[in-house]
Amino acid sequence: MQIALNDLQVIHIQENHRFEIRVDGLVAELTYTLLGDTITFLRTGVPSALEGQGLGSKLAKAGLDYARANGLKVRALCWFVNGYIQRHPEYQDLVT
Repeated sequence: MQIALNDLQVIHIQENHRFEIRVDGLVAELTYTLLGDTITFLRTGVPSALEGQGLGSKLAKAGLDYARANGLKVRALCWFVNGYIQRHPEYQDLVT
């Protein structure tokens, strides 16, 4: 399934501690916990039909932008978010 990444919106569902992108009934997600001033990213999940199209990166960016906008420190237990931070040094100052 080919998608237009720019047309997709990341939805932040704070009560469920997750960021989501919905495509044709499928859900890509980034889950987190929030304790004090630290957001811990736990898992990025992208359905196999949507893999390799940038949804994980779009979720990671949204989560990190949220952390920056809210003055939060970041812990990345999720390997994908950790790799995203390594590839995007502009976010490394957020990491605790």
